[in-house]
Amino acid sequence: MRRYIDIYSIMLRNSLIREMSFKANFLLWLIVEVLWFCGQIVFFSIIFGQVDRIGDWTKWEVVLLVGTHQIIAQLFQAFFFVNVANIPELVRTGKLDSLLVLPIDSQFAVSTKQFGLDSVINAALGGLVVCFSLARLGIVPGPMSILLYLTALGFGVAVHYSIMLSLAAVSFWIVRAQGLVYGYFNFLNIARYPDVIYPRLFRFVFGWIIPVVIVANIPARLLIKSLGQPGRLMLQLVTASTIVFCLSRVFWRFALRHYSSASS
Repeated sequence: MRRYIDIYSIMLRNSLIREMSFKANFLLWLIVEVLWFCGQIVFFSIIFGQVDRIGDWTKWEVVLLVGTHQIIAQLFQAFFFVNVANIPELVRTGKLDSLLVLPIDSQFAVSTKQFGLDSVINAALGGLVVCFSLARLGIVPGPMSILLYLTALGFGVAVHYSIMLSLAAVSFWIVRAQGLVYGYFNFLNIARYPDVIYPRLFRFVFGWIIPVVIVANIPARLLIKSLGQPGRLMLQLVTASTIVFCLSRVFWRFALRHYSSASS
């Protein structure tokens, strides 16, 4: 375990050096992400200019949900997205060979090469929106609610990582799988909407089988809508995310056995 921590620390340091070497690109992407996030807030502000509620969600509860989604999506993008999205290219070019011969776990090797500082800053922006929304709602969450919320954020990131890794592993059979990977990155935006807007069957499929909808909804509900049932909400998120993570791990190992390497 200590070896993996040391390796990851080196990866993070190298990524920060690379980011600071291209400051203009770093600032540009930071601005683009901030503007996109602000656009989401404006979108819901326009909607709530016409209605008072969406299901059982009020305006500032939805803003908190959007902020929660921002935190999870940006943390995923910071630590995993670029790495996982690059797997199909590694397979196509044969550069995966150089990672498979390393004396570390292959999944760890392909998942931790790069790190995005700009996305961490944007995640912090989402955190500020969550705090502001709580203030407007007049809610002061207790220590247990905050702990559950932060834990749920981690499970949310794990869900996105697991599903995207599985999609990227399809590249062991098809030439280009970037379409699947980037398609999911766009699809994960459904997590920023209140779960009540979706039909019951949709909520079941994307709440348990492909648990995207619950990724941000459950953490937000743990802060503002737990109604004395945080255990039930947390159980669903933990169960669904653990299952999808374990399945992605199994599928990754299965896919590796079908990798013929660049020299074959």
